[in-house]
Amino acid sequence: MTGPQRIVCLTEETTEWLYLLGEQDRIVGISGYTVRPRRARAEKPRVSAFLDGKVDRIVELRPDLVIGFSDMQAALADKLIRAGLNVWVSNQRSVAQILDTMRMVAALVGAQERAEAWIARCLVRHDAIREAAARWPRRPRVYFEEWDEPMISAIQWVSELIGIAGGEDVFPELGRQSLGRDRIVADPLEPARRAPELVIGSWCGKKFRPERVAAREGWAAVPAVVHGRLHEIKSCDILQPGPAALTDGLEQLHTLMARWAASQAEESLP
Repeated sequence: MTGPQRIVCLTEETTEWLYLLGEQDRIVGISGYTVRPRRARAEKPRVSAFLDGKVDRIVELRPDLVIGFSDMQAALADKLIRAGLNVWVSNQRSVAQILDTMRMVAALVGAQERAEAWIARCLVRHDAIREAAARWPRRPRVYFEEWDEPMISAIQWVSELIGIAGGEDVFPELGRQSLGRDRIVADPLEPARRAPELVIGSWCGKKFRPERVAAREGWAAVPAVVHGRLHEIKSCDILQPGPAALTDGLEQLHTLMARWAASQAEESLP
């Protein structure tokens, strides 16, 4: 066995990826937010949240590598580095960057061939979804909300997945911003002005409340509200920059948009 033998995964997507690669025996600690795969919670000790972790417990596990994600884990990474551990924190934001990061993790554990086979199957499915959506008369306008107070629009990979699934992100300019604070929708009426036909909420682990969104001042005439098209995709399926978003998250986006497209076709019948 080459590469790191004892890995702590500070976020879920690395855990899921290592399990998919058949390299789960290397994992000695996971995030407490991990739900994919379900068996990981029973098999691995939970040693971190997202912003912080049990540094002493992580050190006791004697990891030869700790893997994290995003600038938001910088403080935790600093603590672990000062404790003498090897730490790698990625900061992927786009679909392409997610794939590159997955390839790097696979290379660390000598699983490049398995990774490329999985990625190839994934991209074939992406192409099939694009082709299916291309047959629709038009694409639905989609507002994706990552948080409600303040309102935060879709991160880049979600914005891109909306496009693959067949929709148009109503805030593409915010999707290009890497930091959450730069994706805040300053004017609560602006999403309504952009008239989304689908509203999709994924409130970072908090339950999405479509009735609260529909009741927002000035939102009554939003097409998605008028037709009751406000839906939730769980954050574990779409807001983790790894396998889940590229598979289950995308599939759920496409299913919602396909239903919308079917409804439009029915409405156009004489």
